[in-house]
Amino acid sequence: MKHIILFLFVLLALISCVKEEEDSPLLSAPVITLKEESPIYKTKIGREITIAPIYENTDSETTFNWTIDGKSICTTSTLTFSADEAGRYFILISATNAGGTTEKEIRIDVFQLDVPTISIADADKGFKVLQGSELTITPIVDSFLETSYSWQINGEDISNELTCTLPTIELGEYQVRFATHNEDGDDEVTFKVEVCSPDQVDFNWTFLQTEYNMSAGRTIRIKPVDVNNALDAVYTWTVDNEQVQSGENDTYLFTSEQQGEHTVKVEMRNSYILATQTLKINVCPPAGTYQRKISATSSASMNRVYEYLPAPGQFINENHTTTTMAEACTYAEERINQTAYVSLGGFGGYIIVGFDHSIVNDGDYNIAITGNAFDGSSEPGIVWVMQDENGDGLPNDTWYELRGSEYGKAETWQDYAVTYHKPTGIQLPTPWTDNHGQSGSIDYLGAFHRQDYYYPAWVKEKQYTLRGTRLKERNYDQSGNGTYWVNDNYEWGYADNFSAIDRLTDDDNYNAGPSDNHFKISHAVTFDGKDANLKYVDFIKVQVGVNSKSGWLGEISTEVFGIKDFNMIK
Repeated sequence: MKHIILFLFVLLALISCVKEEEDSPLLSAPVITLKEESPIYKTKIGREITIAPIYENTDSETTFNWTIDGKSICTTSTLTFSADEAGRYFILISATNAGGTTEKEIRIDVFQLDVPTISIADADKGFKVLQGSELTITPIVDSFLETSYSWQINGEDISNELTCTLPTIELGEYQVRFATHNEDGDDEVTFKVEVCSPDQVDFNWTFLQTEYNMSAGRTIRIKPVDVNNALDAVYTWTVDNEQVQSGENDTYLFTSEQQGEHTVKVEMRNSYILATQTLKINVCPPAGTYQRKISATSSASMNRVYEYLPAPGQFINENHTTTTMAEACTYAEERINQTAYVSLGGFGGYIIVGFDHSIVNDGDYNIAITGNAFDGSSEPGIVWVMQDENGDGLPNDTWYELRGSEYGKAETWQDYAVTYHKPTGIQLPTPWTDNHGQSGSIDYLGAFHRQDYYYPAWVKEKQYTLRGTRLKERNYDQSGNGTYWVNDNYEWGYADNFSAIDRLTDDDNYNAGPSDNHFKISHAVTFDGKDANLKYVDFIKVQVGVNSKSGWLGEISTEVFGIKDFNMIK
């Protein structure tokens, strides 16, 4: 009997030990394992993402806490997260049991929704076209996602391509709709197209100036630009009320030895309308009359910025507030005085400077312009020069291009014009159209330059046009995948260009520091390519000469750090 009682006592003790062991706390801290290889998750504004780690050593008593900057956002084992603002969110996961606490950090990157945004230049005005002519439109669509397109005319589908040539056979007014769609959203633009007969279309022409200053004995070219719907036009030119030319030629070459004011009138007449324009020509004293000699106090550096009008670009409006041309000129002067860059934006952007004396043509290099080119990073600027022919101290006379290695080639376009259109919203590409029927955009590079607009803040108009000489682009993607772009060099004659000829140094400028190109006044040419034979110059203009962009590097944009009279320092 005693043995039985002892056995029962031992058995009860064993059962009690097993029960105590089953009810005892866990002796090891939890283990947290993420299902994904990387602790970085990605989502977009307003979209939920669920993160469900795998836990070990947990029981019903285990507690969980998800925190951002010490603030708890969830107390369950699984997190469902969304955010209303883009950014990086660092989240700490903690799991706690009787054996301790384990923590693991994750990161959630929340991106903006990439809703497609459409830009069509002049769509707000509509289009008026001649019956039977071609109207081809290529919208700018800002979207990195795969995006679909659709075109409709009066509610009927006509195309699913980005570029559309609209029919202009039948007279009348048409409602056109262009729409886009991707996984993040939609956008659409509607506009009117009016197909007109010849008597209904508008004739347009533009004169870049209505007053000209020229030295006696020289010849200037007078020519309207942006001539539209001239049809069977006849142009009649008179000088001081005397007819001097009549015919299909819209260009007149004016020359005179007689000093004083002359009135030139041009009349355009076709079968439907008559248009006229009156111009004033001031024939000034012979060249050399207003030349300014170097004095003991003369400076080699430019002493004034007269105009600073860049094209849109990634450095425009960045880190400064400029709302007038005067403020823009002051900004550019201050930058150049510090040998800091002044960006000219995309094609056609320019800066005009003057000196406290005339720069003399000695047949050698006379002008030094500082850029920051190095091998494979050239952003060529065309250089123009001007004499103060009327002696008023302002750059309102005749510009002469300094020819470079590309001058006269078939692939180099004279009288090229690009019109830039202000974006319809902030942080969008800037659309452009040109006078060769092409269109494109200055990309918005939000990863590097986040100012609202790349369109100059001191340009109040919704669009503006820049004109000049366009060089054929030489940039290319050497990597083949967009990671390494080369802006190849030109032989000679351009600012901010890694030339083996006119840099006058063997230094490779590997660190992209300020570096000079040098120019000869003797390379100045007239509008028809003849030597201008300038003995001196008073004003210099540098203008971006390429219309292209290099992937993530953005637009090709001439940078100017300084402009000097090289005669004084060589």
